[in-house]
Amino acid sequence: MQLDNRAQTLLKALVERYIADGQPVGSRALSKISGLDLSPATIRNIMADLEEMGYVASPHTSAGRIPTPRGYRLFVDTLLTVRHLDEQTVAAERMRLPVQQPQKIIANAAQMLSSLSQFAGVVQSPRRESVFQQIEFLRLSEKRILLVIVDPRGDVQNRLLLTDVDYTPGQLTQSANYLNQNYAGLTFDEVRARLTGELRQLRDDMGSLMQAAVEAGSEAMAEGDDMVISGERNLLSVSDLSSNMSSLRQMFEMFEQKTGLMQLLDVSSKAGGVQIFIGGESKLVPMDEMSVVTAPYEVNGRIVGTLGVIGPTRMAYERVIPIVDITAKLLSNALSQP
Repeated sequence: MQLDNRAQTLLKALVERYIADGQPVGSRALSKISGLDLSPATIRNIMADLEEMGYVASPHTSAGRIPTPRGYRLFVDTLLTVRHLDEQTVAAERMRLPVQQPQKIIANAAQMLSSLSQFAGVVQSPRRESVFQQIEFLRLSEKRILLVIVDPRGDVQNRLLLTDVDYTPGQLTQSANYLNQNYAGLTFDEVRARLTGELRQLRDDMGSLMQAAVEAGSEAMAEGDDMVISGERNLLSVSDLSSNMSSLRQMFEMFEQKTGLMQLLDVSSKAGGVQIFIGGESKLVPMDEMSVVTAPYEVNGRIVGTLGVIGPTRMAYERVIPIVDITAKLLSNALSQP
């Protein structure tokens, strides 16, 4: 059922007032703040219709009404007026993401999201491509070898290999040269498939070393996916979240385990643009009192991760949305610089 203009105006006024002060909003207050020339009786009738449609609810302790997750969803999708960040704030935040180590930039971005929103900021680390540019073997001691993997961006991963054979430095150099000359720029899955058919031409012990290197390298690159969370303690001062110990415990378990949140960020990266997950509607972060506002970020034009703000369902979406959007753009620019 479509809402007429009067119902939309009243719902918008109710959501904005409730976000501002957290108190149920009555018909008398709506008649003053909505700007509509309607009698309290007419407003009560419209609010009763909104409640029947599931957009607002009446707490038992008050005659006023509060928005439901469905009401918030209609509000952010069709009624919200986003407030853009001023240029001075954007310039100041850009200075917090200087060109330096990628992981430091990501940590700074999470802190930026937290400080601007006063909630929790989260940044998914860039997904690492399982591609190597160069491999080296370093003999540490008998049957102990350090595998050094350099990816196309210059990032380095190390893995310890325990072997059945005590390889000589010459054998290690020969094996590394073979992999680099024949397979550099491929994913480890591609290397594994091609090695299977070519190992017959190699000595058995050298082939075993290369297979071990491919398996260890594949595992090392897969471990790059993680996230940085900043400002979780801010949520302790949000009454909507901190007043319920069960919800508070559930929220911090989510931060500790990260699985559902990581899946939510993965879903967001595929959708593109700013996404808003209200209450438990995502099923991945099933908390009615909490919302997540996300946006993907890029490196040289390719989406590599997602960032966002985690806060109460009763958050100022018109302020948080541009914070997330601008931070995603600033992070993309900082990581894409040559």
